[in-house]
Amino acid sequence: MERPAWAPRSIDITVPSVSRMYDYYLGGSHNFEVDREAARRAMEFLPGLPKIMQANRAFLRRAVRFAAGEGVTQFLDIGSGIPTFGNVHEVARAAVAGARVVYVDHDPVAVAHSQAVLGGDENAAVVAADLRKPREILESHEVGRLIDLDRPVALLLVAVLHFLEDGDDPYEAVAELRDTLAPGSMLMLTHASYEGIPLPPERAGGAVDVYKNIRNPLIMRSRDEIARFFEGYDMVEPGLVPMPKWRPDTAPEDEDPYAFSAYAGVGRTA
Repeated sequence: MERPAWAPRSIDITVPSVSRMYDYYLGGSHNFEVDREAARRAMEFLPGLPKIMQANRAFLRRAVRFAAGEGVTQFLDIGSGIPTFGNVHEVARAAVAGARVVYVDHDPVAVAHSQAVLGGDENAAVVAADLRKPREILESHEVGRLIDLDRPVALLLVAVLHFLEDGDDPYEAVAELRDTLAPGSMLMLTHASYEGIPLPPERAGGAVDVYKNIRNPLIMRSRDEIARFFEGYDMVEPGLVPMPKWRPDTAPEDEDPYAFSAYAGVGRTA
């Protein structure tokens, strides 16, 4: 397989990547055939995966606009993925000039492309780090330069927590980030769940097995389990709901049924 010029030499282009599969679902071009093969296998069981990813990005944009409208001007996007249309810094700055954004991802392709997109942008940066090690994120040079932790921050954990197994201590990682943030900060997240998928769990489970087979287990948590991530936050109305129902721009009943396959919510620290 020929290595594209945009692919860092350090990555193994024979192994599927979650972020590149996500890019493929969204119609992006920064993925390899191995990613497309894995994504197509997952779609054999869960054909609505592209619709799920589109709903996820739509929630992200609405949540960022909401935070900016509430006066939040700092955004920390962990598990940010490969840049696509409607990135956090673009949406935030359309609402409030001078918004500062730090993207965090552990995928080298996502980091490389974020650096290219942000070249010359003094108010945005990318950190190569992992949500499993929140202290490394918080102590990074980029966060220290751009994020004032004494002022409210919008923390985005969009479509990332379901890739952390219970053994990775995801609740502890989210709590550590929460305890560092100033009052008035917000947590914005989405998380996959069997509860909203318009298919029997055993059918959707075939897609989950694809992710397990590429050594990126997809952990399908219940609504109650997802709600635990918001401990210490006051939920913003309408609470933790299927993605299309969180402050929608259009009537939720017009959405594709697969768009309801994950929960979304925003919480605010007192």
